[in-house]
Amino acid sequence: MVLEAGAEGKAREAALEEFCRVYWYPVYAFIRRRGTEPEAARDLTQSFFAKLLKQDWMLGVERRESRFSTRLCATLKNFLVSEYRRETAAKRGGTEETLSLDMMEAEQWYGAEPETDESPERVFERRWAQTVLEAGLRRLREDCTAMGKGALYEALHPFLSVEPQPGVYELAGVVLGIVRRAVAVAVFRLRKHFQS
Repeated sequence: MVLEAGAEGKAREAALEEFCRVYWYPVYAFIRRRGTEPEAARDLTQSFFAKLLKQDWMLGVERRESRFSTRLCATLKNFLVSEYRRETAAKRGGTEETLSLDMMEAEQWYGAEPETDESPERVFERRWAQTVLEAGLRRLREDCTAMGKGALYEALHPFLSVEPQPGVYELAGVVLGIVRRAVAVAVFRLRKHFQS
């Protein structure tokens, strides 16, 4: 999705929209973790994604040695410094175009986060990784459902991250009406699809 959002072509706009919709919360949590009040954090999150889209920060993103989340966090820090300077220089004018992000639950989610002494950067990296995994699982489920394999996904997705206990593949095979070997092959294929 990140690569599609950074490339030119028809899939770009949909990928950008999905990127903003899926990854806004780690940005919000990072801003809140730095001590920003909820309302200001919502505004800054909206402004960050609006600027990201307006200035085409994603254009030309490609696979690199460094992690995209590290690059995005650095971009976010620079954005926050610029916003702070702008705020202190003049009162905020309401000229920013707002982006449609579902921020209603943001503070509830943030309040449910465990107390920690971790830095905002560490929390961002952890939330980012969780969000990437959640988005990958959601996309895998959607792909399986679209291929008519929704029941297969539901029965086998727990095996994506853990090795099965003895006899568990047999039980899954009974539910799916396939043999143990077919369950093992299906789990292998799900893992490959999830990794891609």
